[in-house]
Amino acid sequence: MPDIESTIIIPLRPNWIEQMLVWGRQQFNYFGYFHSNDIPYPQGGFEHVFYAGNRAEPLEKMSELPEDKPKIGIIGYDQKNKYEKLSSHNRTWFDCPDSVFFSPEVVIQLAEDLVQITAIRPDKIVESIQSTVVSAQQFGKGLTMQVSHDQQAYSKIFSQIRKHILEGTIYELNFCMDYHGTLPANEPERVFLELCSQSPMPFSAFFKAKDLFLCCASPERFLKKNAQNLLSQPIKGSVKRGSNPEADALLVKSLAESEKEKAENLMIVDLMRNDLSRVAEIGSVKVTELFGIYSFQRITQMISSISCRLKNGVTFEEIISKTFPMGSMTGAPKIKCMELIETYESFKRSWFSGTLGYINSSGDFDFCVVIRSLVINQTKNSFYFGVGSAITLDANATDEYQECQLKAAPIIQTLKKLYQSNPIL
Repeated sequence: MPDIESTIIIPLRPNWIEQMLVWGRQQFNYFGYFHSNDIPYPQGGFEHVFYAGNRAEPLEKMSELPEDKPKIGIIGYDQKNKYEKLSSHNRTWFDCPDSVFFSPEVVIQLAEDLVQITAIRPDKIVESIQSTVVSAQQFGKGLTMQVSHDQQAYSKIFSQIRKHILEGTIYELNFCMDYHGTLPANEPERVFLELCSQSPMPFSAFFKAKDLFLCCASPERFLKKNAQNLLSQPIKGSVKRGSNPEADALLVKSLAESEKEKAENLMIVDLMRNDLSRVAEIGSVKVTELFGIYSFQRITQMISSISCRLKNGVTFEEIISKTFPMGSMTGAPKIKCMELIETYESFKRSWFSGTLGYINSSGDFDFCVVIRSLVINQTKNSFYFGVGSAITLDANATDEYQECQLKAAPIIQTLKKLYQSNPIL
């Protein structure tokens, strides 16, 4: 008789999640762990679930995966070159595939105090996870880190981009810098869990593709499909949290009333309305929330929600081809901005500013924007991450540079805490 999947439910034990992630790293070529950290978010964040498998395909061959199973995967920023006449020739810190999707052999759903495992012989999986040893040793010193742009270099490029805006070539461009370096020891699940502690987000995720790991602490949803309804929630507009409730309220008020931030947000809302209209029933694209203000542990963001009703028969790959990459990470108009991004940025974005998520067996899906995220190559003990902000006519170089530092801070502090040393910048 062929092996048949079954499901068991057990109590959620202390340390289960870390044991599960270590076990997944040791046993599987691919996995995806998703968690909302119970953070309130319009239309909710990620489900709390772990998927693991050993066979993967690129987006273009996803139909070769089992039809009746979920699909979990990532699409890198440079997938854009398959949809438009664009290229990516900047420095690559390490090669990330443009897209990777797998179907799970194991699905572990986590609730407040219960764990549900669906697999062949789930009892054996429970035994294996519960016997997995989690390292408690401290990492040594030896972290190195460099940044692609200091404030002076950033300001010079900022001025060049602003000239394009003054000339009317573009209206807004998302310019990013990168941090990169080496790690003296490499247990990526500990980096991910510490990042979640430093910056819990509604789209936290930990993704493995062979020797590559993504530690994601994203506040932004790219696309969510529920039946025939498609939702996008771009973020544009950021401010730090205040040191006390009064200071925080003033900062939130300044963001909510900022004409500059609202203008940035509105440009991307209009871009997303246009993108969604390419796959939507005529007249169904709606802005359901404009300039919503949402606070997270370290940052307050301006988030808008745009939804539509999909045309009949539109596939996941077609939706991606008409909407990717997300406008919040390019600017407007999108294609010209992507050309200029290639000119002015110094690194290949790869997985950064791509999208990560899961598709269930009925075809519904939820994908985030890969920001506030660290990519680790375990074989090379190396990492990189990107941060950026929107440059508009009203933007100020000093303010935008400081916004990039605000976004980089949780990742830098995570690495400093784990590796017991100040990074070399």
